[in-house]
Amino acid sequence: MSDSVLFRNGTVLTMDDRHTVLPNADVLVVGERIAEIGAGLTAPEGATVIDASGGILMPGMIDTHRHMWQTAMRGYGADWTLTQYFVWYYLESGKLFRPEDVYAGNLLAAIEAIDAGVTTTVDWSHGLQTPQHADAAVDALEAVPGRFVFAYGNLQQGPWEWSADAGFRDFVNRRITPGDDMLGFQLAFDVTGDPAFPEKAAFEVARELGVAVTTHAGVWGATNDDGIRLMHENGFMTPQTVYVHSATLNRDSYHRIAATGGSVSVSTESEQSAGQGYPPTWILRDHGIGVSLSMDTSVWWSGDLFSAMRATLGADRSREHLEAHGRGETVTHVHLRAEQVVDWATRGGSRALGLDGVVGSLEPGKKADVVLLRNDDSPAMFPILHPYGHVAFQAQRGDVDTVLVNGRIVKRDHKLVGVDLAAARERVGRTIDHLRGELGEKAWARGMNPDIPETKVRDNPYTYTEWDAGSAQWKH
Repeated sequence: MSDSVLFRNGTVLTMDDRHTVLPNADVLVVGERIAEIGAGLTAPEGATVIDASGGILMPGMIDTHRHMWQTAMRGYGADWTLTQYFVWYYLESGKLFRPEDVYAGNLLAAIEAIDAGVTTTVDWSHGLQTPQHADAAVDALEAVPGRFVFAYGNLQQGPWEWSADAGFRDFVNRRITPGDDMLGFQLAFDVTGDPAFPEKAAFEVARELGVAVTTHAGVWGATNDDGIRLMHENGFMTPQTVYVHSATLNRDSYHRIAATGGSVSVSTESEQSAGQGYPPTWILRDHGIGVSLSMDTSVWWSGDLFSAMRATLGADRSREHLEAHGRGETVTHVHLRAEQVVDWATRGGSRALGLDGVVGSLEPGKKADVVLLRNDDSPAMFPILHPYGHVAFQAQRGDVDTVLVNGRIVKRDHKLVGVDLAAARERVGRTIDHLRGELGEKAWARGMNPDIPETKVRDNPYTYTEWDAGSAQWKH
């Protein structure tokens, strides 16, 4: 593999501070970094030259919240609510996952991420029942040529318990290197609002280790404003804190997040479907809170940020129209633009993770996480008239032609490079066999197909029919 890569003649979305767009431009990568951006660049001797004409060059996307270990069960919970998710993973079956099952899910999720142009992913890894589970999770991440942030959690224990465990400290000492931008580290736990604030001990561990906390905040029926208040009163709200969802908070809580410089990871598909609350970008914009995007879990939803951008634009604009209609007004100009959600999918993530000086934009000196969107076989990939709109509304994961992570080509001509997908498939198959065997076929099917609430068919006064309840038939 060449040490240099030159992309020629693409539409470049730099995502720099000015959101500079360069038509028919080149991007030169030397080693791990972007060396130069401009027109007609000279290719170094032996460079790999990639034709980007008719395509879009953009920074690698950044997902700030994905439960990667659950990817082995892709689609299983398609008809769940958040309650059913909690019951299955937290109360009943999450304990069935062995270290090798966490490995399988992480491996598939990591491969899926780079395939979809997501070059940095936060592994919100709350299935770590033992340090052996954590080792397996990191082993899987290190087996895939992506950039990751490992967020350590354990849904089977309180954070004040697992963060005080000697095995956890041993894991951190063995596997985590401070300042490593290929494998970052966070603590992942939630704050319930218990007045005793037992989570305080875990926050103190994070402070001692010098790492950020990521937490599910403002989740209907689970985490609330009391949790935010306790964090603030005890001095644990920092610019590095990432608040996931944050969909049901009051304005005082949003003010606290804004005042302390924190950011929110919005998982729009999740919030719309599972019931955490209405996707909050409309109110986050009002408070000037930083936003990043995330996919949450493939046990329900897709694993690509194209879906996240589309869903986020739709939810925000729908709310804006709804609010206006309630006032008897008409929205003539939407506030949230495609350009902004592309920023959230790239720079929003790098800012949230403290990596903005490293990745998130295409600028000389930054690490070369680069995505080329090009698909000559797709009628949806031309013409490219509004590049941001094309990324947010037209492109999809199948249009990801080339991906570089840290200057390394990990996908080329729509095919992954250096990835053993067959081995990942085999591992995932073993995990599914294990779970089905432990649960039994009836429980496995029941978990995948929750009951449908009862419905009542109402009479329609606008038809010339009458419902006969006795015969359960329409009479004409």
